Parts: sequence; structure tokens; C-alpha cells
Amino acid sequence: MAEATNNAATNEQAAPQFQIQRVYTKDISFETPNSPTIFQKEWKPEVKLDLDTRSSKLADDTFEVVISITVTTKVGEDVAFLCEVQQAGIFTISNLPEPQLAHALGAGCPNILFPYAREAVASLVNRGTFPPLNLAPVNFDALFAQYLQKRQQEAAAEGAQADA
Repeated sequence: MAEATNNAATNEQAAPQFQIQRVYTKDISFETPNSPTIFQKEWKPEVKLDLDTRSSKLADDTFEVVISITVTTKVGEDVAFLCEVQQAGIFTISNLPEPQLAHALGAGCPNILFPYAREAVASLVNRGTFPPLNLAPVNFDALFAQYLQKRQQEAAAEGAQADA
């Protein structure tokens, strides 16, 4: 009976674990450098969106993942607003092999954080009294796959140069 209990405990320890410890705003900024004159212009905005993710190890099984979103909106040559949000989370992830851990940090965690970041951007734009800006969903799984493919191509190119 004790052996069965020990086996169950061992299996439980080896099972993959994923927990959200905390979701928080790491940095946030909203600027309207050309107000109030920007409000008098015809609203035909050009929106530029920059998105980045990064992760860092805090402890053995604890990681911080950060999504950085920068939205720059111009009307003609004038910047209407600049909105920057860094949405972060602390996650406990254990018993995952390296490829699955990399996917969790590069796609899974950003998928969890993005709705918070999208809401923060929408709220800031609204507070600036600009028309609504609702960011489209992002396929972090596809972005992570592109990142892996790019790394493989770079590694292959480096290998080819080393062989030459």
C-alpha cells in the first residue's frame, strides 16, 4: 500500500505543472504630443503597432513573461497619440521538456497576457478621447512557429558558412 502511494506521489511530481502566479502592468504610458490641435484635424489615422514578447527565469520553475505593445497613431505627419503597455505575468512551469517549455513561454503565456494588454490599450485610447482602438487577436502560436523557423534557418546558414 505504501508503494502505491509513493508511485502516485512520484507520478504527480513528474506531471507537467502550469500556474499563473500574478498578472500585472509592468509599464504603461500614453502621450498626446500634439493636443489640443490634433483634435481639430480630420480623423484619418495611420496606426503602427509594434509587438514584442520576452521571458526571464526568476527561480527554478518560476518565469516572468512580458508583452510589450507600442501603438503610434499619426494624422498626416503629426503624432496623435503614442500608447505603450508592458503587460507581465509570473508563471510557475515545471516538468516540461525544453521544447514545450519554450512554447509555453513564447506562445502560451503571451496568449494569457494579451487580453489584459489589449484592454489597457483600449482604455488609454478612450481616456485620451480618441475613437476606439480595439486590437485584433494575435496568434502567438503562429508567431512562435515563425520565430523557431527563423532560428533554424539562421543556424543552418551559420553551419553552411562554417563548412565553407
